[in-house]
Amino acid sequence: MEFRTISDNRRDFLPLLLLGDEQEDMIGRYLDRGTLWALYDSGLQAVCVVTEEDDGDFEIKNLAVAPESQRRGYGRAMVEHVVRQYRGRGRRLLVGTGDSPLTVPFYEACGFRECGRVNGFFLDNYDHPIFEAGRQLVDMVVFSMAL
Repeated sequence: MEFRTISDNRRDFLPLLLLGDEQEDMIGRYLDRGTLWALYDSGLQAVCVVTEEDDGDFEIKNLAVAPESQRRGYGRAMVEHVVRQYRGRGRRLLVGTGDSPLTVPFYEACGFRECGRVNGFFLDNYDHPIFEAGRQLVDMVVFSMAL
């Protein structure tokens, strides 16, 4: 596995980024101000965008694994890479996600703990309903991990 920081032509990664955040203008809010990581293992397998926020916090804004490579450890490998990169550089790592039976257990298994919710986030910020695992996403669940 090889992790690369992507500085140029970030929009080339939109097809994969749209799996993690399905509205392009939402991705535009953080793509240029964050660090874009790409995981390669016989081709592109996963991407992740991490931003620096206030008070020493870093935040995973987007984490996506190619559909044919899901459930093979690439998402966890990306999270572990991000933790290694930012440990000692900040106070904590945050991630906000939908209240979904697919993503919540994943982040908990990676060591994140729920620290809050943003009520109505998906209703207020997206121009169409977002569904995951047959459930409409309404609130954002915020998780944190000490760095």
